[in-house]
Amino acid sequence: MCGLFCVWKMLKLKVAIFTLLFLLLSCFSAVAQTEEEISDTTASEEPSYRIPKLAPVTNLEVQDSPDDAGGEIELTWKLSADDTEDNGLVSKYVILRSQNRTSDFHIVGVANHQDTSYIDKGTQDGTEYYYKVVTFPKYEGEVRLTREEIDPLMDEFPEFTELGIKDVSMLAEYDRNLAAAFIDEILGISAVAGPVKSSAQWFNSKDLDTFIIGLVICTSVVIFIGLARGGRKLFLRRIGGLQAIENAIGRATEMGKSILFIPGIQDMDDVQTVAGITILGRIAKTIAEYDTKINMPVSRSIVMTTARETIKEAYLSAGRPDAYSDDMVHYITDEQFGYVAAVDGIMVREKPATCFYLGAFFAESLIMAETGNSIGAIQIAGTAMPAQLPFFVAACDYTLIGEELFAASAYLSGEPKQLGSLKGQDVGKVIAMVFIIVGTAFATLAAVTGSETFLEITNMIKSWFSA
Repeated sequence: MCGLFCVWKMLKLKVAIFTLLFLLLSCFSAVAQTEEEISDTTASEEPSYRIPKLAPVTNLEVQDSPDDAGGEIELTWKLSADDTEDNGLVSKYVILRSQNRTSDFHIVGVANHQDTSYIDKGTQDGTEYYYKVVTFPKYEGEVRLTREEIDPLMDEFPEFTELGIKDVSMLAEYDRNLAAAFIDEILGISAVAGPVKSSAQWFNSKDLDTFIIGLVICTSVVIFIGLARGGRKLFLRRIGGLQAIENAIGRATEMGKSILFIPGIQDMDDVQTVAGITILGRIAKTIAEYDTKINMPVSRSIVMTTARETIKEAYLSAGRPDAYSDDMVHYITDEQFGYVAAVDGIMVREKPATCFYLGAFFAESLIMAETGNSIGAIQIAGTAMPAQLPFFVAACDYTLIGEELFAASAYLSGEPKQLGSLKGQDVGKVIAMVFIIVGTAFATLAAVTGSETFLEITNMIKSWFSA
């Protein structure tokens, strides 16, 4: 009995040992299988870099940029066969330039995919250049190279150093050793084009239409000046504000009050100030004949000197040089609202019968015009500042709008050069009006009929006046 019990104990121990070994083997097998699955999963999660061999651009042509001032070379090509609008393989075109056909190419620019031209604006006139275009691929995944790995690669391929670290890293990721063959195997490199030189042109043929229109207007000006000098009376339409000048001066004479003249707040380098001073000469002559007082406060010292000489000459022309005084024109201040405050004070104290505002005005226009209106003065204004015209129209009796201010000097003086210039400009306006009407008609016909011919004519007319 004791012997059977011992045998049973031994069998039970062996079963336990075999069971333990089996469990250990099962655990090792499971661990190995898990490691293999993890390895497979990690491998499958590695970023894939799909960099296919790209077709190069074709028909690369280089030429000196036409109609320019030099320093530019124009490149044109046909797109790579892999550059399509939908899901194409091309990301950019890298432009390489060298003064040697076989070496020393460096990057001068990058064109986007679907572009078929590029203008190199960094050339030296008279120097021969060679060009080639590299078709650059799209890529996927993240770059994992360090700067220490990138620097040697950029030294090995200096023509790509200007692409940036990210792009060079992408290339290196394809083959960390970057064998020289990778360029030919991945990038689409065009044939070398050249040599070509840049140079300046004497004439810009793109602006030929502008030249013709300008020539017609200038010729008209010369012809009308000649007619005016020959005694031909040129027609100018009546300008209401100028017709009222003599009546306004006469009213001031009858009332025994002064006339206030404001030439704007800009200096003599502003054409509106020049126009105002020109009109002042005619007004001052009438004032001298009527023996009326004029008060002209100014905000610029050069305007003061010019106005004094203009009025002095007008009094001399009227035969009354002794009636002139420098006190008629006096300087106040260059500060805008300080000047306006002083002018308003003069209006309130002296209550002039007539106020002239002829020149460039800004925020002070309404302040002065309303003050003049409150004292009951006749007010004649003129400016080419569009934002101030509504205020003058609302508060003044007569307003010279825009170009009427510049036409006034020719209208009042009758000087042949000014009359001829004014009539020559009218020719330009007539030409513009005719083409606006014709262009509108063709644009309407193109929209209604869908005719390509009418559309081309419309675009041609637009191009003539778009320079």
